Amino acid sequence: MQRILEPELMEDPKQVQAYAQADFSEPNDHFMQHLNALVGVSGFDGYALDLGCGPGDISCRFAKIYPSALVDALDGSKAMLDYAESIMPSELSARVRFIHGKLPTVSLSRSRYDLIFSNSLLHHLPEPQALWHFIKRYAGNGTRIAIMDLFRPQSDRQAIEIVEKYAAKEPEILQHDFYHSLLAAFTPEEIEEQLREAGLNFEVERISDRHVFISGTIIFK
Repeated sequence: MQRILEPELMEDPKQVQAYAQADFSEPNDHFMQHLNALVGVSGFDGYALDLGCGPGDISCRFAKIYPSALVDALDGSKAMLDYAESIMPSELSARVRFIHGKLPTVSLSRSRYDLIFSNSLLHHLPEPQALWHFIKRYAGNGTRIAIMDLFRPQSDRQAIEIVEKYAAKEPEILQHDFYHSLLAAFTPEEIEEQLREAGLNFEVERISDRHVFISGTIIFK
């Protein structure tokens, strides 16, 4: 099945509210388990960058787990960031900074991050190299990378079955977005080719029937 692009940003207030209030606890928990395994038991006390942070759940979870971490959380949707700001726990406000900007044109105040992670951004991008080049731009030697995203099913029927399995109780607008996100996602093989083109030696692993996890460490030769 060929990839079908969807709108890059969520800016409609109803869409933002439906997405932010949906139950993503299972995939978010899954992502955090893999992210924590990558960071390791020694903890994290550096600067982290969350790309496509949405309503900020992952950013805040990370900051709670690692109390010495400083997190810059980037998203292209102002409406989504306004919601994220409104629900962020006050005790995290000094360590989690939400930044409005769009890849690849946004310029960040920091030049390097110790950890870069992202959950469900890649499939929104018309040009996937925007993500990989942005990561290379803000990574230093030894920066750890953790990316989770959907991968594209083999057929339209399979996409519908996945929506019915995981989003049957969600609002219709969310089911619609989930279906089109599946159609806009890349296959693991396409992601591996993107990484080869970008010169990044990352591992690509299917971790569920709809998610792929991409991870590695930046090493500059």
